[in-house]
Amino acid sequence: MSDLRLATLAMPTAEVGPDNPLPPLFGGEDTHAVADATEADDEMRQNIAYGRLPSVMPYLLQDGYHRIRQPAEHRVAVLENEVLRATFLLDVGGRLWSLIHKPTGRELLFRNPVFQPANLALRNAWVAGGVEWNIGTIGHSPTTCSPLHAARVQRPDGTPVLRMYEFERMRRIVFQIDAYLPRGSHVLLVHVRIVNPNDHEVPVYWWSNIAVPEAPDVRVIAPADSAWHFSYERVVRRVPIPTSEGSDRTYTTRARAAADYFFDIAPTQRRWIAALDGAGEGLVQASTQRLSGRKLFLWGQHPGGKRWQEWLSEPGQGYLEIQAGLARTQLEHLPLPARTRWSWIEAYGLVTADPGATHGSDWSQARAAVEAGLDSLITRERLDAELAAAATWADDPPVETLSLGSGWGALERRHRAAAGDDSLVLAATPFPDDTLGPEQEPWITLLASGQMPAAASGAPGTAPVSYETDAAWEPYLKAAEGWLARLHEGVLHAAQGDLEAAEKAWSRSIEDTPNAWAWRNLGALAAHRGQMPDAVRYYLQAHRVAPDLLPLAQELLDVLVRADLPSLALTTVEGLHADHRADGRVRILEARAALNAGDVDRCRALIDEGIEVATIREGENSLRELWHDCQQRRTGTGGPDSVAGLPRQRPALPEIYDFTLHPETSQPQDHGRNIR
Repeated sequence: MSDLRLATLAMPTAEVGPDNPLPPLFGGEDTHAVADATEADDEMRQNIAYGRLPSVMPYLLQDGYHRIRQPAEHRVAVLENEVLRATFLLDVGGRLWSLIHKPTGRELLFRNPVFQPANLALRNAWVAGGVEWNIGTIGHSPTTCSPLHAARVQRPDGTPVLRMYEFERMRRIVFQIDAYLPRGSHVLLVHVRIVNPNDHEVPVYWWSNIAVPEAPDVRVIAPADSAWHFSYERVVRRVPIPTSEGSDRTYTTRARAAADYFFDIAPTQRRWIAALDGAGEGLVQASTQRLSGRKLFLWGQHPGGKRWQEWLSEPGQGYLEIQAGLARTQLEHLPLPARTRWSWIEAYGLVTADPGATHGSDWSQARAAVEAGLDSLITRERLDAELAAAATWADDPPVETLSLGSGWGALERRHRAAAGDDSLVLAATPFPDDTLGPEQEPWITLLASGQMPAAASGAPGTAPVSYETDAAWEPYLKAAEGWLARLHEGVLHAAQGDLEAAEKAWSRSIEDTPNAWAWRNLGALAAHRGQMPDAVRYYLQAHRVAPDLLPLAQELLDVLVRADLPSLALTTVEGLHADHRADGRVRILEARAALNAGDVDRCRALIDEGIEVATIREGENSLRELWHDCQQRRTGTGGPDSVAGLPRQRPALPEIYDFTLHPETSQPQDHGRNIR
């Protein structure tokens, strides 16, 4: 028996919400920037420096969510055979949400009991749990909280295949995920292919991030004796595995701080990673050799790490991640040559190994025991054979459409076709015209008529619905007339790094028709350059034209705080709608402005009422800093003792404000939020 069907899955859900219409012109702080890679070899250092992107454009941010959960039905695809049942969330990046071993009833993944977006991904929204497919650039994928195209494919032996795919807009490449469960198979097989249809090399990034339950007796095992550790100090260094600095790093509940460990696996060694409980059982992930990297991520046992896990799920729902990627670390991109395809096979299943060996002091015996258990599930030769067999059917067209993704692949196909390029006419991953929608409409009109449809895309006070940042669109935009074409031209120039040309285009857009969006972009550019008086002036103009857009109000308040205009920030807050004033990001900026203005009581009242910022960013310490600064201003705590001249003990930070990833980073760093 091998079955593929559609179903729904109910769970408490906070909806992802609408996209933020303001283009993310500047990426802000790069949390993956490497300060010191001297211990790395030449190849790793080269890959670390290669392929980085300044922002996620042309994507818009997904920050319209909240933390109010209501029962909701999610569309899923279910693959099932006699041994395993796999459930995929079709509208959430095709995430493998659940993998159940039917003979034992055991859930092999961390299946989050709730659907709660949080600010950890490239586009902001991200959810914890299951297996996430990451492509594009360093970080959680731009498609992680968006629908993928999904279809049914039939293997020659009759086995149904769930095919999920999409056109990735930053790199302009196509990715294809083919999941299947052959009759009697003890592993879920996933064939992944990345297609570069372009006439130039493209930097690529892929990591399959696998969440599994965390417990004191769970040990993560991979075939390596050392790992590359990337710390909060942004230093890449090699450490021994399993034990370094007196602690066994493979038991995650023994670690205090969040950490990344990239296992340094020998080139000829089979690729796998497993998380085993005290009985020697748990999930194993293995692959063919191209997917060479393996990683352990843990949140740590300090209050901030525990707070993050509760924030992403519910109390008592601890998890860790075992991950697999193309490069040795997640700090790297690899060059995918022009008109080239890369493929590999991944396998997921329940492995059983001798617990005495897997939890013993002999690391080599632990590794050997897991590898023996893996071989009993699926051998290296069988995985290689599956990859070879996939080449015979991976180009087959779907036999049934199950779900639709975005219309961007269809637009790109039409755009290329206009230049006589059929490189995106792919039978395995079709992008038909019926997937085109409102986001693509302005660009379809531009292709057909040479003009941007200003009336359809929005008045000066209504935001455009989408952007394009590939240089191939520049001639069309230059030839088009009107304020909207100049606005888009400026965004394209900014994405290409030509900020002077962007500034000129936005100024011309305003000269043609004053509009909030060009003023906002000029304000963001001025703030990026540190020209805060200009930033304030432009943002105030934008806010006057579009006073009801919450993301614009948030950015304006941030600029006013950064420009040291707290009184104007407070006046602006008081002019907002009540629901906007209740927004957590607005409240934290109001509290910071009040503190900067000397109104400690107003700041304290907001803090005591509780400030919940749904979009608090991973690594962001603004709540902690605000609380400590308010405490110090209110009580003098943190300053010298008035009698003895000794430092007073810093009061304990309330748990609701502790999102610190590393206990060592206890001192405040900054108060602002980076302008997008």
